Amino acid sequence: MKKLITTLRNIWSIEDLKSKIIVTLSLIFVYRLGTFIVLPGIDPNKLSALSGAKSGALRTSPLLYVPDGENLVMVASKGGFPKNPAWFHNLRANPVTYVQVDAERRRVRARVATAEERPHLWDLAVAVWPGYEDYRRRTDREIPLVVLEPA
Repeated sequence: MKKLITTLRNIWSIEDLKSKIIVTLSLIFVYRLGTFIVLPGIDPNKLSALSGAKSGALRTSPLLYVPDGENLVMVASKGGFPKNPAWFHNLRANPVTYVQVDAERRRVRARVATAEERPHLWDLAVAVWPGYEDYRRRTDREIPLVVLEPA
């Protein structure tokens, strides 16, 4: 226990790391608070609880959903970067998770959209966020569309 306390003190003394820890904890606090109190710029309707692929730890992230009937669709764009976002990898490893839509917390099962579904779902996504087209032009990879179905 003494070694753990010493290690934590040493970590806290690194200014760059300390500021990153404070920012991360602040963001978590603001997003969590935003689920109970309406805060400017925080949309409580779009929070996902995703399990880590290796750790299995549940983490909450603000992600954009596109409604498609009773399903929700997420775009794994990562701003057009060459690799998929970490949350996509986590969902592939642990497809059953929870999302918050308005005040309702839903249990969902994630799957990658089929080739037949892609055109329709992509059009829905671009209608909500036109920037997805810019992201698609920036990358050589096919941007995955993740369908969240009620579980």
